[in-house]
Parts: sequence; structure tokens; C-alpha cells
Amino acid sequence: MNTTIYDVAREAGVSMATVSRVVNGNPNVKPATRKKVLDAIEGLGYRPNAVARGLASKKTTTVGVIIPDISSIFFAELARGIEDIATMYKYNIILCNSDQNKEKEIHLINTMLEKQVDGILFMGGEITEEHAETFKRSPVPIVLAATLDADKEMPSVNINYHQAAFDAVSDLINAGVKRVGMVTGPLEDPVNGYQKFSGYKKACEEKGQGFDENLVAVGDYTYHSGLEGAQKLVGLDDSPTAIFAATDEMALGVIHGLQDIGLKVPEDVQVIGFDNTRLAQMVRPTLTTVVQPMYDIGAVSMRLLTKYMNKEDVEDEVVALPHLMEYRDSTTF
Repeated sequence: MNTTIYDVAREAGVSMATVSRVVNGNPNVKPATRKKVLDAIEGLGYRPNAVARGLASKKTTTVGVIIPDISSIFFAELARGIEDIATMYKYNIILCNSDQNKEKEIHLINTMLEKQVDGILFMGGEITEEHAETFKRSPVPIVLAATLDADKEMPSVNINYHQAAFDAVSDLINAGVKRVGMVTGPLEDPVNGYQKFSGYKKACEEKGQGFDENLVAVGDYTYHSGLEGAQKLVGLDDSPTAIFAATDEMALGVIHGLQDIGLKVPEDVQVIGFDNTRLAQMVRPTLTTVVQPMYDIGAVSMRLLTKYMNKEDVEDEVVALPHLMEYRDSTTF
């Protein structure tokens, strides 16, 4: 049977209240008494019941983290940033994979709340009305990481995806590229879809290329959708000589799709990705990409959540971290 606080109290010859004070770090315990309790805890192998402690204190020091795809390099780096800051502030993490499925996301949020977490970090795609209503009903704070809600009512940590895409495409056009294509995620996704697409479109319009919807291939963030997108774009009568991909994984698919039909990167077609994951340096030629600070987004979002959970002052609820470009061999500049 599990050792209980009663067993520890009896072994140490003290009250259960004294054992509780020792376990919870209360300084109002005599050193000799503290030592007796700690010796009893070690001798009996007692482990405090975190659930019971949470019910008593109304805090479980646990945070729920909902991620679209745990196997993704992008989200793995975000999760590492979250974990490091959570550990620093003595919080435990419950990590869940949502597959970016709305019904599963809503279910996981409710499951986390049932488990009495102190807060939730949410990463997903489109924030629907159902998401928004679920967030509003939450008794604990929720922070979005690498995720946007259209009304910017939720606390969130991101970069300016529209501006980052605009900068990347502008670099290509300023370098003399006449037709820039794009492989994007679903446009209903406010980050990898719409925000990056809108930045691409604005750069085309403002830099003199003009916007041509035929130069846009919609994918689903996967390597294979990058392959298919590249083959679609270079099959056009007036095909692009550069392609901007909304993620590094799709950019790898673009590069290999071009190479599969005998085109050279960057001599025939230049390619820019987005995120600066480890994949960017694993492909040949190495990938020019927008640097999104994934670890920092995770770390800052977790720190923001701790402020809400601990009732600290919050100056900026919507945080936009800086981005930059990493130029490698998939472009000529």
C-alpha cells in the first residue's frame, strides 16, 4: 500500500499538520523536528500526493500545452522553450497532440480544465467562434503561441508573419526576379496561410510584379505538398523563377520537386522558406529562410502565462518578437 502522511507523522512522532508544513516548505518548523520528518519521509519512501495538495491550495503547478504535431521540428523547438521556462518557474507540463483538428482541440482544452491545470498554452490553426467561446469560459488563463486570433483579444506571442513574408518576397523582387510564386498553407489558417499569403501578395503588388493567383499553390504544410506545388508552378506557361514557401518543410519539397524535373536551385529557380528549422541546413542547396525564433516564442509565451497565473502585471498581452532573414545557397543574393 502507498505510504500516507499519517504513516510519516506516526514514524516521526509528530502531527500530520507538522508533516504538511515540512512538505510544503513552511519555515515555522524547528530544525530538529524538520530533520525527523525528512528522515521518516526518506525511510518510508513517502511521495506527497500532488492532486490532494492541488485541491487544498487550489493550484496544481501544472500547465496544459496543446500542440498540433509533436513530431514537427517547429513545434518541438517551441515545446523546448516552454519546458525550460516552466521548469524555471517550477511548473509541470502536460503535452498533448491535437492534429490541428478542431473537435480534438476543443476536447483537449476541456480535458485540461478537468485535470485542474493552472493555465493552458495553445498552438493551433484557425481560431473559430467555438474556440473563442471555449477560451472565454475557461477559469484559468490561456495564452496562444505561434497562433493568432483575428480580433487579437487573446494573449499571444508571435512574429509579424505578414511583414516577414513581405520582406522575403521583396528581397527576391529587389534582386531582379520577375515572377515569384508561392506555396502556401490553407488560407483559412491565420498564420501559415492568410498572414504569409497577404504579405506575399502585398510585395508583388507594391514591388511592380503584380499579383497573379495562378502563381499561388495551396498545400497543407507537408513535404509532399511542396513537391506538388513546385511541379504545378513550373508547369505554367509563364512559370516563376523564384518560389516562396510558407514553411521550411514545404520548401524542401519545392527544392526536390524542382530537382526531380531537372531544374537547378538557385540557377533556374530560387527558393525561400520560412521558420529556419534544422531542415534548412540539411537540404542541398542549403535553404534561405525567414528566421522565426521558435524557442523564444515558446519561452516568452510560457513566461507570459506565468504572469497571468501568478496575478503579475502584464504590460503587453499581444507580443510580436522580431524576425530576420538567413541567406543561404538556395538564392543568389
